[in-house]
Amino acid sequence: MDCSHIQFRYTDTLNPAQLQQLIELFQAAAFWASDRTAEEMAIAIAHSHPVVTVWDHNRMIGFSRATSDGVFRATIWDVVIHPDYQGAGLGRKVVQTVLSHPLMSRIERVYLMTTNQQAFYERIGFEENQTTTMVLFHREIEPVPSLAAVEVGAREQWVEVE
Repeated sequence: MDCSHIQFRYTDTLNPAQLQQLIELFQAAAFWASDRTAEEMAIAIAHSHPVVTVWDHNRMIGFSRATSDGVFRATIWDVVIHPDYQGAGLGRKVVQTVLSHPLMSRIERVYLMTTNQQAFYERIGFEENQTTTMVLFHREIEPVPSLAAVEVGAREQWVEVE
């Protein structure tokens, strides 16, 4: 497959038509994200840096995003390439594009989660990590007492408000 015309782009937002293309991409290629909505993804994208989209002319054929503290830890999310384009090295390139972004290139440790693609990620340098994986599933939690920020010197502290 000739992929010389494929474009990888960093973006901060997707317009409604692009969000719809992303949802269709998830439905075609990402069982773990097939029920996401455009509204949910707009929020996720707004809180992710970098966000990478992959384009065949006007068709979105790939996507990934990351979140990070900027120094120590980052997580890559939602690596997806349309099935018609898989096997051409685009998945590797989208991950490399995320990792080469200035917000990611100096991170001490980059995480990602995968269900079935461990071998793919190992081929591009990731290692299985049995020691640090934990998850907290969404659940209703008890409200905390009201808190207000109080500036103390050069830092904020939170104090309970009665």
